Amino acid sequence: MVRASIGCVESTTPAPARLAHLRQLRLAKDAMDRDWAEPLDLDAVAAHAGYSRFHFVRAFKAVYGQTPGQYLSRRRIERAEELLRSANLSVTEICTLVGFSSLGTFSTRFKKQTRLTPSEYRAQHVGRGAALIPGCYALLWAGGFPGKEKPPAKQRNSEEAD
Repeated sequence: MVRASIGCVESTTPAPARLAHLRQLRLAKDAMDRDWAEPLDLDAVAAHAGYSRFHFVRAFKAVYGQTPGQYLSRRRIERAEELLRSANLSVTEICTLVGFSSLGTFSTRFKKQTRLTPSEYRAQHVGRGAALIPGCYALLWAGGFPGKEKPPAKQRNSEEAD
């Protein structure tokens, strides 16, 4: 046994158990990294780690230094920074694309993390690199707005060629 402390795992826990604990938390973190733009349910993310939501929040914070909600918010703001620098989309469109449902919450968290409003950030960083990507291409790449259903595919006759 190694005496060390990783998150909520006891300091006398054998090394394989500590590694399994970290592996479980990493699975949940990977799910958040993969699905950051989707609405994520804490219970579902905790299930990736095999923990209850309460234990998961405590363990995640102990290992990564922030709660799962803080981590996800930071990832979404980082993606918004990239879109503000590169895409010709409105702040509202970017807010929705990165997974925020409220423009006010998005703007508040953005300013807290970057010390600039989204509009100030864009004004400060646009023009330093390549030209902005047209919004229609950025939306196409992102799959449109989350939650909006795509129109049904057109029914075709079996004799029509592809």
